Amino acid sequence: MKEISWNKAIELGSPYPYVLVTTISDKGRPNIIGISWWTIVSWNPRMMAIVVGLNKQTSRNLEHNKEFVVCFPSEEQVKGAWFCGTVSGKKYDKFKETGFKAVPSKVVRPPIIANSTLAYECQVVSEVKTGDHILYIADVVAIHGSPELAKHLVTIRYDKLISMDYKGYLNFDLEFK
Repeated sequence: MKEISWNKAIELGSPYPYVLVTTISDKGRPNIIGISWWTIVSWNPRMMAIVVGLNKQTSRNLEHNKEFVVCFPSEEQVKGAWFCGTVSGKKYDKFKETGFKAVPSKVVRPPIIANSTLAYECQVVSEVKTGDHILYIADVVAIHGSPELAKHLVTIRYDKLISMDYKGYLNFDLEFK
């Protein structure tokens, strides 16, 4: 092994599961961000965490409403998912721009994205500032799934999306840009 750069390490560590996170602004406007920095942090109680940049609309939204939904976009949602991860919620209504349908959540205010393969409704219990990002740790308060849409997205080197299902089926030929 040899010492390598941070960027090369991030590249070599891929693929990373790619999710869409919905939040609500202080004015009640929903937003979507595409991220790969998320993880399960506890089995019992059920908890997960997301990491969001300090200057993102999502972190502003989470200052006012400590709830979010983590949605695994299906293979068919690749173009909209890429859009949500590459443009700012300060400038775009991502639901309108992508055509994603917002479905009311069972417990939290942010909506679920229709046709996701999986959705976790979450309530923030702790925040940790980590340099230029914030780690939001949350209780999972409801879980929804669409087993018939088993293929969801992963990112390769943060510049390409592919789809993969829980059995290991891969599709590298998605049109998304």
